[in-house]
Amino acid sequence: MTDKPSVLFVCVHNAGRSQMAAGFLSHLGGGDIEVRSAGSAPADQINPVAVAAMAEVGIDITAEQPKILTDDAVQASDVVITMGCGDACPFYPGKRYEDWELDDPAGQGIEAVRPIRDDIRGRVEALIASLKESAG
Repeated sequence: MTDKPSVLFVCVHNAGRSQMAAGFLSHLGGGDIEVRSAGSAPADQINPVAVAAMAEVGIDITAEQPKILTDDAVQASDVVITMGCGDACPFYPGKRYEDWELDDPAGQGIEAVRPIRDDIRGRVEALIASLKESAG
């Protein structure tokens, strides 16, 4: 791991879960962690309900765009967190991998997305704590 750890969040469409996780890590990480997100089959735009759910907690992800998952993004990351992309996620020895089982917010209303958002926040907070612990 470099001085500044890097985390890649991956889901299928890079429109909901991975974008919310990246938003939380960027916001809560205080600039100490490099944040990436990508999808194995990116959508055309971020899920507007995910954007609204994040806005409720003061995090603006409107400027983000779904991105295609590349080998380079995986190789450049210390931690790869997958969210339902299965075998589409490339695997490289020496990386830390975690799979977060989360409901997909696609097609769901704000009431269904809020608990997903809150679950992601808790997982991101635990991730930050573990990265700080392993850094020193």
